[in-house]
Amino acid sequence: MTITRRSETAPEANRAWWEGLMEWPLTGAAVLFLWAYSYPILNPDLGAGARAFAEWMTWATWALFALDYLVRLALSHDRRSFVRKNLVDLLVVVLPLLRPLRLLRLVTMLSTLNRYAGSNLRGRVAVYLTGGSSLVIFVGALAMLDNERGRPDANIETFGDALWWALTTVTTVGYGDRFPVTGRGRLIAAGVMVAGIALIGTVTASVASWLIERVREEASVETP
Repeated sequence: MTITRRSETAPEANRAWWEGLMEWPLTGAAVLFLWAYSYPILNPDLGAGARAFAEWMTWATWALFALDYLVRLALSHDRRSFVRKNLVDLLVVVLPLLRPLRLLRLVTMLSTLNRYAGSNLRGRVAVYLTGGSSLVIFVGALAMLDNERGRPDANIETFGDALWWALTTVTTVGYGDRFPVTGRGRLIAAGVMVAGIALIGTVTASVASWLIERVREEASVETP
């Protein structure tokens, strides 16, 4: 039995070592991807050489994420369970051709920040709220501008317009002065809406948890 347990836990230990080793390189790759993705969008007059380099950079980061996923899968004792628990990572690898979905790689940055936020619930929520909302607004604006600019009847033609649209959408205000006119743009908008609702739900749950904790503390002090 002892030998069996060791054989079962050794792959998981190796996977944990690999994940610790690749944590910051993958975060750096996500940052590089964000630059490579956003720079050509924010500079539409960019030369062909610079644009090709940025495109190459996005594929290089994809290759690194694919390598990381395959190594972690190979080092897992229960590979089916690993796939089920890491569906976002799998989407990052198998859907590289869908340009807006490449932004899923940026989840790596939030995962790293969350890990270093400590075990305190409100610390984690603060990280997700600050980092998550900023990331969703910025990349949502980029994706929308990349898709809508130059389309017939489009009203999102500048990054300022796209940023305003993303901000009003994430906060569920929705003024309606800026909106997508294409099918893909509406899909991007749906994703930003869902992300905004999730962020608001996270904040609401955190506030509720904090209030319950305070009530319990007051009750314990008053109880003789």
